[in-house]
Amino acid sequence: MRIIRYVNERGLARWGCVTGAEDAQAEVVTGGLGKGFAGTGQREGVARVLAPVEPRAIFCIGQNYRRHAEEMGSPIPERPVVFMKNPASVNGPGGEIVLPRCSEREEVDWECELAVVIGRDVKDISEDRALECVAGYTVGNDVSARWWQKKGSGGQWIRGKSFDTFCPLGPVLVTADEIGDPQDLRLTTTVNGQLMQDGHTSDMIFGVAELIAELSRDTTLLAGTVLMTGTPSGVGAGREPRVFLKDGDAVVCAIDGIGELRNRVVARG
Repeated sequence: MRIIRYVNERGLARWGCVTGAEDAQAEVVTGGLGKGFAGTGQREGVARVLAPVEPRAIFCIGQNYRRHAEEMGSPIPERPVVFMKNPASVNGPGGEIVLPRCSEREEVDWECELAVVIGRDVKDISEDRALECVAGYTVGNDVSARWWQKKGSGGQWIRGKSFDTFCPLGPVLVTADEIGDPQDLRLTTTVNGQLMQDGHTSDMIFGVAELIAELSRDTTLLAGTVLMTGTPSGVGAGREPRVFLKDGDAVVCAIDGIGELRNRVVARG
């Protein structure tokens, strides 16, 4: 199923099933992340599409694509590089990515990522069973303020990754049964129509199942947790000369089988 969270014409937030992310109507569904979704046959108008999940936590993996590590001049990590984003940074399809005023330099970058949504509380799960806890997949953009990531926070990445609007998710949550192998998906990013990233999840250093198993060791991953699995090569900071987002830019992150996540960049104020 292709699930959206949306606001209906009465102003209520609902789960719904759609054929395309831009459908004017959705079929109301029952259930949820842990229970699964079931159609009701009732259809209603979609006034606004929201991010497909309200994350309990957002775990992120840095430098998880071989070609991305190479473009950044970094060694291939021996263990997953783990950091987190503030759940308040979540943004929806069509939402504005707001450039923060507090950056000494406006070095804001794009990072298209496969976002994995955990469907039930899980702890100490084995790699061969890890995908059983996945409710579905969506497109994520790990927007990053590079100055804050590298210099502004004492070497910690969270601040530069967690400004408001810095975690666009969407446009839909595709249930796990429709994706099949998460290591067989193409990812792309365009900025103002220019192709910037063109990667494949087969280039991941640590695959989805391995990451879930590793993160769940002695740690409960709550239902609704989002796992951002890393970005392929082609980020702005890895280019020569470097390229960063500016006011008015249109960013489209896309993943095969899921769809296109579109956001526009604006300068705060």
